[in-house]
Amino acid sequence: MNLKELSDILGLSQTTVSRALNGYPEVSEATRRRVAEAARAHNYHPNTQAKRLATGRAMAIGHVIPISTQHEIVNPVFADFIAGAGEIYSRSGYDMVLTIVPDDEEEAAYRAFHSKRNIDGVIIHGPKLKDNRLKLLDSLGLPYVVHGRSSGILDPYSWVDVNNARAFERATTFLLDLGHRDIALINGIETMDFAYRRRKGFERAMVLRNTPVRDDLIYSGEMTEGQGYAAMNRMLALPVPPSAVLTSSLLGAMGARRAIEDKGLQMGRDISVLTFDDELGYLSNGGDEPIFTAARSSVREAGRLCARTLLNRIKEPDLPPETTLLEAVLVVGHSTGPAPFR
Repeated sequence: MNLKELSDILGLSQTTVSRALNGYPEVSEATRRRVAEAARAHNYHPNTQAKRLATGRAMAIGHVIPISTQHEIVNPVFADFIAGAGEIYSRSGYDMVLTIVPDDEEEAAYRAFHSKRNIDGVIIHGPKLKDNRLKLLDSLGLPYVVHGRSSGILDPYSWVDVNNARAFERATTFLLDLGHRDIALINGIETMDFAYRRRKGFERAMVLRNTPVRDDLIYSGEMTEGQGYAAMNRMLALPVPPSAVLTSSLLGAMGARRAIEDKGLQMGRDISVLTFDDELGYLSNGGDEPIFTAARSSVREAGRLCARTLLNRIKEPDLPPETTLLEAVLVVGHSTGPAPFR
């Protein structure tokens, strides 16, 4: 099946069918759906090489993955993000180029993308505070979208982010409303923008309720099950342990739960646990009945949104920067309850 044959079946011009498959805005949504359904039914796949020649594009999106002993990109949420983004790339005829490099060679990887011209744009992962990658990509003229934001960058840029500060302010307020006062935070690496914003939201909720933020109940590090276990163990050994803990990942919450149960305590009764849930496809928070009370936002949907935004910018380079702020939903599970009497 080639483009002409598919066009004949649909009774449309080859130009219209091609534009429909490539998501051009001048083609109606109804036509796009009709063409997409016919392409699937007849197992039609565009010739990528021909598409590259016709558009002058590489028809590929770049992702640079740094290797580090301590970096949030190793967190398993990356796999779900790529699944969401890859879904959009596939529908639009784009390939994905992954480059894995040591941290100190990340800049060189972006420069290589630019010089080789083997990609049309990139998605930035794990933005840090005042992230210098944005300035570099602006200077290279490479279209990009940031998954997250970078505090301290004043020039406008395209991003898709969850409202981390608001999510953690609401989560902390929920625990305060249950009567908790000694609330712990097991956070991500706080040079990462998302973790910085989550701590700000946590602290804001505590200040608004005139509740002291205890330094001995704050921990930051890689978001792993082991991190959650170690941090929770340390806090449980304090003279005044927390009655509730807020974690930045489901893995961290699982580690905290293990530490709680190792001490013969019960999660939700003796100590409440509230977490951030990225709705990972392979790591469910209990399905219809959540195990953990959680601020929930789908990282897979964030991947789809980042991909769509970037492809739009590649098609229309003069578009102003586009930003999307997602709100997390607070889902109540079995891991939280009223503060125990002390």
